[in-house]
Amino acid sequence: MIRALYTSISGLITQEAKQKTITNNIANANTIGFKEDNLSIKKFDDVLIQNYDKMVGGKNVRNVIGSLSLGSKVDETNTDFTPGMIQDTGKITDFALEDRGFFVVRYTDGVTQRDLYTRDGHFHVNGEGYLVNDSGAYVLAQNKTTNNLDRIYVGRGEITCDPSGNLDISGNNAYRLAIVDFNNYAALEKVGNNCYTAPGAVAANTTVRQNSLEKSNVNVINEMVNMITVMRTFETNQKVVQSIDETLGKAVNEIGTIR
Repeated sequence: MIRALYTSISGLITQEAKQKTITNNIANANTIGFKEDNLSIKKFDDVLIQNYDKMVGGKNVRNVIGSLSLGSKVDETNTDFTPGMIQDTGKITDFALEDRGFFVVRYTDGVTQRDLYTRDGHFHVNGEGYLVNDSGAYVLAQNKTTNNLDRIYVGRGEITCDPSGNLDISGNNAYRLAIVDFNNYAALEKVGNNCYTAPGAVAANTTVRQNSLEKSNVNVINEMVNMITVMRTFETNQKVVQSIDETLGKAVNEIGTIR
């Protein structure tokens, strides 16, 4: 009975984790380039149930009754990288990728630099004249003169981008947007600010659309259905725990009472 209590509690913990994932997806339904998460659930190893009530040749022999699951647990969080719908915005510093790939942005605190990857192409020009994202990270491009990754200086110039990612800033075609891809998307890890980190980035040839943004790939209706399912499963486990608790109470307070 105690084992059944542990099994039900593990179900409660699992459903709570799923609820947090669903809530985060819904909260980011309008976040540019956001990719929804899905929680993978797996069960604990089954326990073999057996006893020794079988006598063979004067010896107790184990009698296998069957197996019993000890409940479920969270396995891992998987991100769905299916592209979202692309919406025209009419803003020249908005960019979207039509297929696979990620923009490269550089975070710096004055001492260290860190390059991250994002599908969020909602950029703008900061006070220093550089193209940055909403978090202030510099958008990177291949400098055609030095062939190195560099920040994009726009200043007060006009910026245009062709489908290959080549940038023309007031007649100066010196940059090509840095767009990378990964062979193994499972290695991508969310690190906040709608960005990812992962090893093994390789250059990608992806069609770039200026004046556009990629919407989140979260399906709110599906997430609401998932939320209802999780709530009902949680309530079921809760009732099982309550029933076991009442049974244990009777076993302790009534069955074991000496009259």
